[in-house]
Amino acid sequence: MPTISMFYGILIKMFFDDHAPPHFHAEYGEYELIVAISPIKIIKGDAPKRVRSMVLEWTALHQEELLLDWELCKNMQPPVAIEPLE
Repeated sequence: MPTISMFYGILIKMFFDDHAPPHFHAEYGEYELIVAISPIKIIKGDAPKRVRSMVLEWTALHQEELLLDWELCKNMQPPVAIEPLE
């Protein structure tokens, strides 16, 4: 599962050839979120409110890039790294 971004201790990852809908995994310590890319929403998991807010903000800023990475991973190609949240 490639890591495509990392910020404030949050790892953003995508699986190769994963199931629909387009989504990514956000890991923060023992917490994990599964986040849909379009529409943006948390599908599953839990994390502190601040982490959820940062992940959703980052997703909104990089939605197009995430969809492109989703297609790459779906086709078993390495995703492109995405800028972290600053």
